Amino acid sequence: MTMERKDNTLRLLLLCTTIFMLCSSFFISATAQTRREQRRARMDSVLTARYYRSSCDTNYVVRPEGRWTLKVRLNQTGNTFHARGTVNDIYSKTDLSTSHKTTVSVAASYRGLSAAIAINPGKMSGAYHDYELNLEYHSSRLSIDASYQRSNSLSGDIVRGDEVKTLEAGDVTMKVLNVASYYVFNSRRFSYPAAFTQSFIQRRSAGSWLAGISYQGGSIKTTDELKARNDKAPDTRIYVGHLGIGGGYGYNWVLGNRWLLHLSMLPTFVVYNRNNLTINDERRHAGHMRFNMIFNERVAIVRNFSPRIFAGATLTMSNSVFDDDVVVVNQNKWRARAFIGMRF
Repeated sequence: MTMERKDNTLRLLLLCTTIFMLCSSFFISATAQTRREQRRARMDSVLTARYYRSSCDTNYVVRPEGRWTLKVRLNQTGNTFHARGTVNDIYSKTDLSTSHKTTVSVAASYRGLSAAIAINPGKMSGAYHDYELNLEYHSSRLSIDASYQRSNSLSGDIVRGDEVKTLEAGDVTMKVLNVASYYVFNSRRFSYPAAFTQSFIQRRSAGSWLAGISYQGGSIKTTDELKARNDKAPDTRIYVGHLGIGGGYGYNWVLGNRWLLHLSMLPTFVVYNRNNLTINDERRHAGHMRFNMIFNERVAIVRNFSPRIFAGATLTMSNSVFDDDVVVVNQNKWRARAFIGMRF
């Protein structure tokens, strides 16, 4: 009897211990889950307060309803380079362009915080070998567009007098950085995000004066592939760096409560440049330029089918013009985008 009572006592003790451990585990798990939910609710409260905190005139600009915004976008970018001038009584002209980059991306935004993933079919198939990174930020008062491109696909024709030469893809390497930043003076009634991120809705037509800073820098350098094809081709490196300050104007037209048309232009005057040309290790600095500007243009059209469904297209361009009395150089960087989205 004594042994049987001991066994029963041990079984009861083991059962109680097991029940206690299960209850403790459940309680700890429930407590941790409650804490996670509390943190999530606190984070959502902070993001919601930040999202709706705005000094905008709600007769003109409002936040859309819904926590999430999901967009599917088709993007295409390109870069062209043109130069013309007369040196030693010989007229020269250069027209070059990179391969177009086409991507399909999916972007998700929660209370104004966004992330996106892009697929480049040309990269996957091996047809596109360049590298490009685009970043953009749009708030009520400040907008920033930045792009960096490293390209081996720059190609085109170089005309010198009666002689025409073809620059093939792989002959030169081009690296270009473009940055344009805007400050919106009438941010209470005019919204850049309404046109480019759809995180606001423009209810009435309005415009604003803009102040901005532009930077364009980069280099073009000959490669070993060019020298392998033409042993007389010199080692050449062109470096440009321009910083511009200026002002412009933007306007949002609201048509029939459904359509939004945006146009803006920001010309900047270059106040600092650092340009040089190196040929076979001999460096030459550019002389004084009589005309040196960077232009930034933006176009957008948005159609709101309902408070939740929208679609549209945007075009952003950065154009530079440099004239030093001998040679006129023009570079055009552009990005076109079509999109369709949903809020929920």
